[in-house]
Amino acid sequence: MMQDPISRRKALLWLGAGVAMPAIAACGTPASAQNAYRVSYSEEEWRRRLSPAAFRVLREEATERAYTSPLNDEHREGTFVCAGCANELYSSATKYDSGTGWPSFYQAIDATAVGYSTDYKLGYPRREVHCADCGGHLGHVFDDGPRPTGKRHCINGVAMEFRPA
Repeated sequence: MMQDPISRRKALLWLGAGVAMPAIAACGTPASAQNAYRVSYSEEEWRRRLSPAAFRVLREEATERAYTSPLNDEHREGTFVCAGCANELYSSATKYDSGTGWPSFYQAIDATAVGYSTDYKLGYPRREVHCADCGGHLGHVFDDGPRPTGKRHCINGVAMEFRPA
């Protein structure tokens, strides 16, 4: 028995739409530009204030190469702050070696330090983490971290600076 050709067309249309949605969702305004943040500068001012690498990560949502950040090997007691606005983000007490090549933490320094959004740039949803004060892209949060939270905040080192205690 032959299937109705319109049903096949509809199926192909829906299949195409389903494949295209993540790519379409990835287009548009980054999370850092969608909200009003306490710290806000023009693109030119951000470029002046940040290194080229920090600008790419914090303002354009790039990812630094694994194992390139000196903060990955930072083990002193202290606080990791946003490289864009100096907001306190993570305590060294929550940092651990995830083996991924990026500084990793199991929680932010407090509930108001960072914000979250959904990122579809790789075609599937990921939980993006950004600075709550300036909206700068920090990295992503995954559900494979240690206790007590089970979370891994996988953070670009160039997006932070370290302040020893």
